[in-house]
Amino acid sequence: MSLRHAVLGLLAEAPASGYDLMKLFNASLANVWPATQSQVYGELTKLTAAGMAEVAAEGPRGRKEYAITDAGLDELRRWIIEVEPSGPPRSDGLLRVFFLGVLTPLEARTYLLSRAESASRTHSALEQLDKNLPWDDDMISVYGRLALEYGLRQSAMQADWARWAAEEIGHARAQAASERVRKGREDAEESEESGASGGDSA
Repeated sequence: MSLRHAVLGLLAEAPASGYDLMKLFNASLANVWPATQSQVYGELTKLTAAGMAEVAAEGPRGRKEYAITDAGLDELRRWIIEVEPSGPPRSDGLLRVFFLGVLTPLEARTYLLSRAESASRTHSALEQLDKNLPWDDDMISVYGRLALEYGLRQSAMQADWARWAAEEIGHARAQAASERVRKGREDAEESEESGASGGDSA
């Protein structure tokens, strides 16, 4: 339901067309909650049918400008105040870290350093966003900078953690854990081969 509330939040700032909303999404919300054009236009249709938005003006070529209604503003406030944010997101990148022991130390370090590089690129992109966006005193700018700062801090932390984890791969404890995985696999293969040989001789 967060897309619905993202659209309501943007309309709470000022009336906007679907095209205007897409520009706002791409400029401010895409790093937090990306949306496609069809999703945004579809949500506008649903919000209008539910009485949470209304067509405030119509222009040439079928352009419609939407405004939030009192019911829409009430729903947005209810969602912010009463609805608990969703749980921690799934991360297939972090899930893989649990199983790095099946790789060689070089492969594991390479994977982690690639994560560090990816996080650094994200951090740089957010820094450029901060420099290039025309920040002003509207709601999305003022509070959007708080969200941007979260992204900056998170990406910096992720890059720092991944580099630290890559160093940890070289420590004896990590290498011993990986060796146990490989040894267990080798023992299982030997056992299978012995069983097959015994079956053949019988």
